[in-house]
Amino acid sequence: MKTSKLQLVSITLVLFFLAGAWAGPAAPNPATADWQTTLQQRLPLYGHRNWIVVSDAAFPAYSETAIETIVVDQDLAQVLHYVAKAIASSKHVRAAAFVDQELQFVPEQSYPGVTHLREQINREFSKDILSSLPHAEAISKIDEAAKTFRVLFIKTNTTIPYTSVFMRLDCGYMTDEIDAKIKNRMASTNK
Repeated sequence: MKTSKLQLVSITLVLFFLAGAWAGPAAPNPATADWQTTLQQRLPLYGHRNWIVVSDAAFPAYSETAIETIVVDQDLAQVLHYVAKAIASSKHVRAAAFVDQELQFVPEQSYPGVTHLREQINREFSKDILSSLPHAEAISKIDEAAKTFRVLFIKTNTTIPYTSVFMRLDCGYMTDEIDAKIKNRMASTNK
């Protein structure tokens, strides 16, 4: 059976397409020293309702294509400091940050350094921005957000459980108070 050059090219293109589609955007990227560039590229694209998560080493890779995972060979505190600073420097977004409620119960005896890490996480956010919620609820929020919005996971080499920090992006140039006033005015106009 003879195969023409055009058929070979077509078959090759189909195979390349399938290979690219198989990996998909949800596949974790190999450890990259240039994760900061990826963050700086994504941040201008992201707006309110996108999420950025700085996670511990055991966090799973998602199959959802809206969730991108970057593996970083650095500790969580260093990565979080950079990410929080980048978001704070951004004019268009701000972060509402969440940690797992379970983190406050992780014992220092079992995980040396957890007390210091908790302090480092708290230092990155003011008390009114950092909240805690059960781990399962945090995962549910990510699952729900990924149905419509993009999520960036930056997976660190930290091996202390429940240390992931979930940052939901909100509009950086409008406060919750102003938004509430706008909605109240709308409601009073519609009566």
